[in-house]
Amino acid sequence: MVFDTGRMRGRKPDEAGGSTLFALGRQVTVEFYDCNPGALADEKLLERVFVEAARASGATVINSVFHAFEPQGVSGVVVISESHFAVHAWPEHDYAAVDIFTCGGNIDFEVAIQEIAAGIGCREWIVSSAIHRGIVGNNGVERLVPVTEQAGTVSFQLSWRQRFEETAARAFSSTIDVYNCLDFEFGSCEALKKFIDEFTEKMDLEIAGELHCSHSRDCCAFEQPLVGGRLAGLLAPDKKTVYLDIFVNGFFDPRLAAETAMAGLGGKYYRMQPQIRQ
Repeated sequence: MVFDTGRMRGRKPDEAGGSTLFALGRQVTVEFYDCNPGALADEKLLERVFVEAARASGATVINSVFHAFEPQGVSGVVVISESHFAVHAWPEHDYAAVDIFTCGGNIDFEVAIQEIAAGIGCREWIVSSAIHRGIVGNNGVERLVPVTEQAGTVSFQLSWRQRFEETAARAFSSTIDVYNCLDFEFGSCEALKKFIDEFTEKMDLEIAGELHCSHSRDCCAFEQPLVGGRLAGLLAPDKKTVYLDIFVNGFFDPRLAAETAMAGLGGKYYRMQPQIRQ
């Protein structure tokens, strides 16, 4: 990714209708994909990465506040004398949304982005917006920059259920990987059966047959038939990780399923990949 910081260092004053214009600030939003989910789940690590990135970019750090949510996810902000660096991380999607705002001309955006990417193990990132904020002319702040969505702007739903219903889908599935399950008894069939019983009960899923397990030297694959679906998975004791695959003829909440699985398996963080099946 090539980021043209020269274009972002503030435009020279323009002449528009006889008024000299300049911007009070510049803002860049960056989408960080394919990140290390362990890093995104660690509030202390994220705080260190963003403070160091701010300093490396030329910013003067004033303070920082980072908060870890339950069961996972981190939001944080680094207050700098020039404005702020902000982040919200979704470990389950290997994704972090970052906002860098500055009212000074000394911030090197490219350095900031490179430092953040290296710190969170990101393999791909996209600068999704780069805008000037607060365009000032002879009569004060001009209303030249739209701050709300305009007609024709693409709108994305935030509800999996709404998307499922509006697309008239037939089924729903999701892969869920739960990491650092340090207290789970990987070698116990009783522990696995207990987890499945509790998970299906909390998810309002009905078991429809016997649990099938296949053991090898370093893992255990299993499949539990459900009414109108199945719950399958792989136990990896060497990685302390459980990989789940859920398919249901109908809808289930993938985030609730992931959070229920993580609680039942005693994991530290999870990743998930939901799919609407039409």
